[in-house]
Amino acid sequence: MELHYFVHYNYKHRTKEEMSHEHHDEHRPCLYCQPHTYIRMVQHLIERCLLLHMSQDQCIEALSTRANIQPLITLTVWKELLKVNRDFFRSYSENSTSPRSTLDSRSDQWESRFKTRKERK
Repeated sequence: MELHYFVHYNYKHRTKEEMSHEHHDEHRPCLYCQPHTYIRMVQHLIERCLLLHMSQDQCIEALSTRANIQPLITLTVWKELLKVNRDFFRSYSENSTSPRSTLDSRSDQWESRFKTRKERK
């Protein structure tokens, strides 16, 4: 489903609550009032997740719990980014490691350097 169609479809099929706009946050764009700005915000948040080496599932979960963004919206924006940046995502998925394993490997490197210095004394 293309992003433009997704935004248009969701705009046409709003609930009464969504139409009342009582859920607005002054500091965030609204999917229904400013769909393109909202989608750009979601894209920016996904990019931040990528910088943290998060998987697609981790990103969807994080944006759902921390930014209150519907998982379907995050997934749709992710898929559109994937279409436009196939090479990047191919490389990202091949080279991605969890932040925990990256920290563990760095910790191991620091420990081995420390032991080497300690042994020299």
